[in-house]
Amino acid sequence: MGRMALVSDLLSWLQGLPEPGLVAATGGLVFAECTIGLGFLAPGESGLLIAATTATTPSRFVVLWLVVTLCATAGDALGYFIGRRFGPRLRETKLIRKYGLDAWDKATSVLERRGAWAVFFARFLPVIRTLTPAAAGTSGLPFRKFLPAAAAGAFCWSLVHISIGAALGEAAKRIEGALNTGGLIVVGALAAVAVFFLLRMKKRKALAAEPEPEPEKVP
Repeated sequence: MGRMALVSDLLSWLQGLPEPGLVAATGGLVFAECTIGLGFLAPGESGLLIAATTATTPSRFVVLWLVVTLCATAGDALGYFIGRRFGPRLRETKLIRKYGLDAWDKATSVLERRGAWAVFFARFLPVIRTLTPAAAGTSGLPFRKFLPAAAAGAFCWSLVHISIGAALGEAAKRIEGALNTGGLIVVGALAAVAVFFLLRMKKRKALAAEPEPEPEKVP
């Protein structure tokens, strides 16, 4: 009960924040996570899920969706131009070593095989989604192919995460409401049944552990 009330209070506090500021902050986190070099510092995905709990109306949902899509696409585009600027030598930088050469090589390998489709699907993979735009820039993938794939990936990714966050926020409210009413009776009954069976099992174990009485000797 206490924890559910705390969650409900947190959701109410978030929903009471000015919408423009909350949306802008969320977009900034997503942009930073999608930009190579800043992905380690910005918890864009978790921040989006938390902010999405405030998408309680169609208008709030759509505004957050569009802003996050634009910010994610812009972050990908910046990563693309960084890769295009430095070329293959970007792989040897300390920046890429922080992410891991294996992750970089995986991103470039998928790009070579799948092209723009790799940009779309990389959006749903942590770390890889930050590296792929820069890898696309170094690989020579034309920007006219990169941008539509990046925008489509950002569009779908943001829709999925905002939907999940909004659903979690609504579920938390419903659970608290159930616990505040008849749900308490159900929880109490289940707890009583669990205790009953637990005590019964302990009693059986205790009886089984008792030594059997020795038969009396007949004189």
